[in-house]
Formats: sequence, structure tokens, C-alpha cells
Amino acid sequence: MIKIGLIGGIGPESTVLYYRQIIHRVQDHKGKEFIPNLSIESLNAFEIFTFCKEKRFDDLARYVVGGIKSLADGGAQYVALTGNTPNVVLEALKAQSPLPLISSIDATLSVAKKQGLKKVGLLGTIFTMTNTFFKAPFEHAGIEVVVPDAQQVAYIQSKIEAELEHGVVTNKTRDGFVQIIRSMQDKDGIEKIILGCTELPLLLNDGNSPVSCLDCVDIHVDAIVKKILSR
Repeated sequence: MIKIGLIGGIGPESTVLYYRQIIHRVQDHKGKEFIPNLSIESLNAFEIFTFCKEKRFDDLARYVVGGIKSLADGGAQYVALTGNTPNVVLEALKAQSPLPLISSIDATLSVAKKQGLKKVGLLGTIFTMTNTFFKAPFEHAGIEVVVPDAQQVAYIQSKIEAELEHGVVTNKTRDGFVQIIRSMQDKDGIEKIILGCTELPLLLNDGNSPVSCLDCVDIHVDAIVKKILSR
């Protein structure tokens, strides 16, 4: 069976979600006594935020590729990132990685296309919302991507850094995010909201969001499990 390497720690809470969900979904196919062969290389989400804030993208790429090389040395055959922000240097990662990447963005776009979506909202870190690496593939496929206004983007980033990356989930913050999504629904007519930060499923889901969610963790895990089971 194919061995997957996970770049974890970006952040820790999403790494736990990935690990648990991959195991459970593989067990749905192989039985409860089966554990898939996984490796995790834990990086530091806050170092990645610093690289992005300082626009040290070459350093960011080297940092992530170093983690991927450790996974390759441990026998991993494919790699997946448990956070979306490092995809800001996705082209460099593809060029330098010793392992093929299972892309969260590609997997999410595939689901959006199958659902026939034309306009979606995007929440994530400030780097995901204000750069084009996540939006461009959707827009190339004819799907408009809407992001919050600058004040809302700053609010979202502050809550991701100060709360969600540390596993802190509050009703007040959830209400703030719901209000932002509702404003995007009312103003921009979004059909669904992309949870483009892998900590956001701690806070939001179809049960509390004004529009249904494209949960990148859920979608990405499905793609990873399919790869695990493909041999």
C-alpha cells in the first residue's frame, strides 16, 4: 500500500484532523484493525507566517522542501500539506520536491467543478486570501472567487493566528465568521464558501454556515485516501 508523507504542524490542530480522518476512512475500506502507513514531518506554522509576511518566499520553499525530503528519506511515496498557506510557493515546491504532491487546491477545484459552481467565497489566512495561488485555478476554470474586504481579512487572520492555530474555538469568533460569510452571500451572491485554512473546520461547517462549505480538509483527505488505496 502506498505510503503518504504529511507536512504537519501547519498548524498542529489540522494535522490531528488529517491523521484521524485518513485512518478512519482507510479503515472504512480495509477494516478497523488496519492502520495505513503514514509519516508526519512537523513544521512550524508561525515560521511560515513570518516567511510570508517578510516575503521571504525562497526561504519558505527551502523550509517546506526540507521537510518533504525528510519524508522521502523515510520512504514516503507521495506528500500532502496539512495547511494551504505554503501553496503560495506551490510552483517552487513542484519543481524542487522529490515527491509528487497531492494538492488540496486541485482536489477542491475538482469538487467545485463537479457541483457546477459559478461563484464561491474563500476564507483562509491573509496570504491565501490576498494572493492568487488558490484563486487562479478556479478562475481559469470559470469559477469566480470572492474574498472578504480588507478589514474582514485582517480580522480572520488575527483569529487564525491567535486562536485557531492554538486549538481555541469560541462562539464569539464563530459568530464573527458567520457574519462575514453572510455579508458575502448578501453582497456577492456566493453559492458556497471554501474553508481554505485547514483550521477553519474547527469553527465552521454546513450546520452553522449561512452557505454550505467546501471543506478543504474533508476534500483533501478523500484525495489522499484514494491515493493510499490505489495500489
